[in-house]
Amino acid sequence: DDLIDQTKKEMELIEKYMPKQMSEEELEQTVEETIKEIGAGSKKDFGKVMQALMPKIKGRADGKAASSIVGKKLN
Repeated sequence: DDLIDQTKKEMELIEKYMPKQMSEEELEQTVEETIKEIGAGSKKDFGKVMQALMPKIKGRADGKAASSIVGKKLN
């Protein structure tokens, strides 16, 4: 129990310093904005969109979730 309590306290402390994670809605909006910036219109632009998107979401959103949304939007 002592280790669990200590670990929880450490996690709470670390979370204070971590960047706030994006909600799914924020991530989707960022993907849409990036697609418009790039002028992407098809699946072949997937790499360009991801390359422009990743710096915007680094540390704030999961890359797999972003890639899934980009794939859906470019379909």
